[in-house]
Amino acid sequence: MINNMATQTFVGTGPERSYMVTAMQPITWQRSDSHSDVACNILTQYSPEPEPDQNTATVTARQPVTLSKLQLKTGDLDPRLFSRLRHLQNLDLSDNLLDKLPANLSLPDLRVLNCSNNQLEDVTVLKQFPLLEELNYENNVYLTTNDDYKVMFLLQNLRLLNGKDVTKLANHVRVVNSRELTSKVTAHWERHFRSQLPEKYSAEHVMFIRKKFLKSAQTHVIYGPSSLGEFTRWRVKMIAEELLASMQGQEENTHPETQERMEDDDEETTENPREVGEDDIAQAKVAEETHRNGEQPPKGQSHRRSSQLTEEQKSQDQDKRVLTITPVKNLEDKEVISLEPFHFLQCHSKGNSREDFKTQLWSCVFEPPLDSGTRKDPVVSTSRTMATCGGESVCLIDCETGIVLKKYKVPAEEFFTVAWTTLTMVTNDGRKKKHNILAAAGRRGIVKLIHVSADFCYGEIKAHKKPIATACFSPTCETHLFTASYDKRIGLWDIGVPDCDYNFKASQLMVLEVASIPLRIALVPSCPDQFLLAGCEEGCFAWDIRLDKPQKSRPFEVAFQFPNDEGEETASHRVDGLAFLNKDVVVSKSSKTGSIYLWSWSQSFEAQGKSCQRTRPALILAELEWSTTDLPYLTLSTCPAAEYVFCGDEKGSVWMYNLSKHSSAWRASKGKCSENRIAPTQILEWPELRANGELLTEVLINNVVTDPTFTYLIALTGVNIAAVWKKT
Repeated sequence: MINNMATQTFVGTGPERSYMVTAMQPITWQRSDSHSDVACNILTQYSPEPEPDQNTATVTARQPVTLSKLQLKTGDLDPRLFSRLRHLQNLDLSDNLLDKLPANLSLPDLRVLNCSNNQLEDVTVLKQFPLLEELNYENNVYLTTNDDYKVMFLLQNLRLLNGKDVTKLANHVRVVNSRELTSKVTAHWERHFRSQLPEKYSAEHVMFIRKKFLKSAQTHVIYGPSSLGEFTRWRVKMIAEELLASMQGQEENTHPETQERMEDDDEETTENPREVGEDDIAQAKVAEETHRNGEQPPKGQSHRRSSQLTEEQKSQDQDKRVLTITPVKNLEDKEVISLEPFHFLQCHSKGNSREDFKTQLWSCVFEPPLDSGTRKDPVVSTSRTMATCGGESVCLIDCETGIVLKKYKVPAEEFFTVAWTTLTMVTNDGRKKKHNILAAAGRRGIVKLIHVSADFCYGEIKAHKKPIATACFSPTCETHLFTASYDKRIGLWDIGVPDCDYNFKASQLMVLEVASIPLRIALVPSCPDQFLLAGCEEGCFAWDIRLDKPQKSRPFEVAFQFPNDEGEETASHRVDGLAFLNKDVVVSKSSKTGSIYLWSWSQSFEAQGKSCQRTRPALILAELEWSTTDLPYLTLSTCPAAEYVFCGDEKGSVWMYNLSKHSSAWRASKGKCSENRIAPTQILEWPELRANGELLTEVLINNVVTDPTFTYLIALTGVNIAAVWKKT
C-alpha cells in the first residue's frame, strides 16, 4: 500500500515485467516488456486497503492513475481491482488498444477520464461515471459527433469534452433537445398508436405494440441536423420506452423485457466538428427566431484545424440582426405547391462582415446519405445537409434548423462549385468504412478535398491553370471527378482513396477539348460512363468519355443546334443552364431570349449517328416560358423525382414548372415540338427582405436547387444570401 502522505518510490514485480510507482506524483507505469497482457499488478501496487481512512481516501483521489501506452485491451481491465479504487478521480487510459470499457469498473468518484487514441466504439458505458467532469476520447476513429451528444446527455456534470467547454451545448441537449423530442414522440404515439392499445390487453399484445411503436418512432420522429441521426434515434427509443413504461404504471427505464438493439444499418453522414459549444446553441436559437419572426440568422461559424482552412470569429447570439423578412403570398392555383420562407442565411460574408451584400453565391449540392442503399423511407434516407459555396468560403448547412454546421475558408479564393462523393476508406485496423468527401473549386483552379466528418481538408489537386467553373463526380465510379475550366478544357481525374494517414494519389485520366469556356456539365443518366454533355459560352457539346478508348485528349463528338430569336438553327450561343429532367430529357437555356428548351438526348444523338456531320439539331420536345432578361449565368436545375424544373431570374423570383403531365405526350411526339410554350406552374416571389431597415432590391437568383424529395428549395443569390423554403 502507498504511504498516505510520504513521497516514496516502490518497485513491484509481475510475470515477465516490473513497474515503478512514485507516490504523490502523477502515477505512471512503464512496462519493461513488449507484451500486452493484464494490468492487474499495476493496480495491485496502487490499490488501498479495502477500508482506508479519510486521509488515505483523499490522497488516493488526488493521485492520477496513468495506464497509458501499455497496449492494454479491454480484457486487461479487471473490474475487481478497479473496485478497490472507488475514490479515484483521475484516470488515464490513453494510447492503448481498448475497443470498449468494462461496464462495472466501480469508480463512482471519477471526475477526469482520458481514453484518447484507442479503438472505442461505444460511449454509453460511460454513464457508470456520474460525476465525470472532463472527458477526452479524441482519435477513436469509430466515435462520431453522435457519441459527443450521447455523453453530454448521459453525464450531467460534464464540462470539458476533448478539451472544449461544452457546458452550454450540453444543457441544450439535455433540456431543449429532450423537450422537443419528447413532444414529438408523444404526438406520434397519440396520432398513430394509442387507438391500437385496448383497455384490456395481454402481455403479447403489449409486446407487439411496443416493438411496432419503437421502430416507427425511430423512423419518423426527426429533429436537428441529419448528421445527428444516430443520436436522435437513440434518444427517441429511450423516450418512447419511458413513455410506454409510464403508461403501464412502471418506473421509467425498468421494462422487464431486454431492450432490443436499435435497428441501425446505416453509417452516419457528416458530423459537426468536435469543437461544439455555444455557437451551436446560438445558431439553433436564431434558427427558431427565423422561423417565428423572419429574422436573419447570424453568419455560420467555422471550426478547427488544417493549415488550408481559416478559423472564423464566433458570431455572438446577442448581435443585432441586420435582416428582416415579410413573406409574400404566392399564386392561388390548385397546382401551386405551398412553400414557406424558412431561413435566409448570410453565411459567406467576406471578412465575416454583416454589411457584405455583394458576395455571389454559386453552387449548392445536397449531401448524399451514407445509408441510401439500405433504407427505403425517404424521410430517413434523404439528407437535409447541403454544401454551398461563394466568395472565399464553403458552408455546410442543415436546412431544417438553419444551423451552419461547418464553414471552410481559403483566403484569396473564390469558390464556384462543390460536389460530393462517398469513398470507402480503410482504418488503421483494416476495417472498411464509408465517408462523404466534398470537393470544392473555383478561381484558383485548385480542387480542395475535404473529409467532412473529420473536419479536415486533407489534400488538393492543381487541376487547371485557370478558374474551374463547375465540377461533378461520376455516379458509377466514386473516385472519378470531372472539372470544367476557363482554360477551355474538361478534365477527368481519379482522386484516389486516402489511407488512414490521408495519403492519396490523384491522376488525370482524360482531357476533353472545348471550343469555348464550359459553364455547365452533366453526365448522361442512361449511360454515365459513355457520354458527357456540356453547356458552353459558344454552344452545347457532347463527348465520348469511355475509358477503353486510347485517346487521352479528345475533341467533342457532336455540337447541338437550337432555334435563335429569328427562328434559325444555330450552334453558336451561350448555354448557361443545363440539366437532365429524366434519363432522356435535357433542359437547357439560353439560345433564345425568354425561353428554356426541353429536348431528347437519345433522338438528337442517334440522329447524329446517321450522319458524318458533327453538328446536328436538337430534337425539341417543349419550350418553357421564362424571363426576358439577357443577364447570363442564371442557371437552372431539375428535380427528377417530382418532374420539376426550376430557374431564378433577375428580380429574385423562382420560376417553377411541373412537367409531370407532359411526359407521355413527349414520348408520343417523337421529337415534334409543341407549338404552345409551357407557362410556369407558379412563380415563387422574393419576399420583402430588409437590410438595416432598407428594402433589399435587385436580387439575382444565380442558382435554384431542391433536395431529391423536393422538401426544401434553396435559392442562391448575388447578394450573399442563401434562401431556404420548405414545402408545407
